[in-house]
Amino acid sequence: MKPITRIAVAMLALAVSTLCQARLGSGDAPPDYLGHDRDGHEVRVSDQRGKVVIVSFWASWCGYCRKELPVLAALQQLKGTKDLTVIGVNHDDEYDKFKDLRRRWKNLDIVLTYDSPDNRIGKPYQINGLPFMVMIGRDGRIAEIYTGYGEDSLNDIMSKVDDLLAQPAPPAAASSTAAPASS
Repeated sequence: MKPITRIAVAMLALAVSTLCQARLGSGDAPPDYLGHDRDGHEVRVSDQRGKVVIVSFWASWCGYCRKELPVLAALQQLKGTKDLTVIGVNHDDEYDKFKDLRRRWKNLDIVLTYDSPDNRIGKPYQINGLPFMVMIGRDGRIAEIYTGYGEDSLNDIMSKVDDLLAQPAPPAAASSTAAPASS
């Protein structure tokens, strides 16, 4: 193969791989897996279908994360668990540090999970700052992404949550075990 052809093929492969790794955004389907809860059960977006889901990526060293999580826990308590689920994914700590924080925050009314060092959970989002919040609508699609935290953004976040909660839940999937018709 000629050198110019090799360069062209390499550039094409790089362009395709970059497109394949595009950052997730509004309207996209989020990755399903979100880790394991306190009891060892897998946490999945698909298990929350019909609810609004807030996923916040955080770390122990992030002061804004430590401010945001209690606010999200209060939001969870205010709105209830019927229509809203808040999940905090520890993104940048050693597992022992995460376990210690989860133990200390046992009364924090949100689901806390851990993203392993390979960033299996966070990698598809291409997280570029913490806290990193993903709002997922009742339809299971990403509605909004926020990076960072500030009290000045709380009104916008609450308004967006209220808008998402006001949307109707999608119809339940049809049951595959339909009863036979009677004659």
